[in-house]
Amino acid sequence: QMHLVESGGGLVQPGGSLRLSCVASGFGFDNYAIGWFRQAPGRERERVSCISGSGAGTTYEDSMKGRFTTSRDNARKTVYLQIDSLEPEDTAHYFCAAQWTPNSAVVSCEPYASLYWGKGTQVTVST
Repeated sequence: QMHLVESGGGLVQPGGSLRLSCVASGFGFDNYAIGWFRQAPGRERERVSCISGSGAGTTYEDSMKGRFTTSRDNARKTVYLQIDSLEPEDTAHYFCAAQWTPNSAVVSCEPYASLYWGKGTQVTVST
């Protein structure tokens, strides 16, 4: 069993930055790839990033490359999402989700395979 709690969202002006955190509780954190997803009102959920259990491997959706950076600190059971040069289109509810992987090098964050989800944190980009 794993429990995920996101934080770090808020209201930010365009061009600003935020660092979201996803803190996990439970066993075997290293065995889980962690994905960040977001959902804006009226839009489908989309994946932002994925990081392997070890943290050595990361992937990003093509539209997210360059402004989004994910990292993790397994000692703190925390995964981060740094978002730079925020745009109004980034306004959404951001979630983290954990997918069990057979080894800590696997980078795989599929919504249907992610067993644990946090409740999310709201990011609003506006003047």
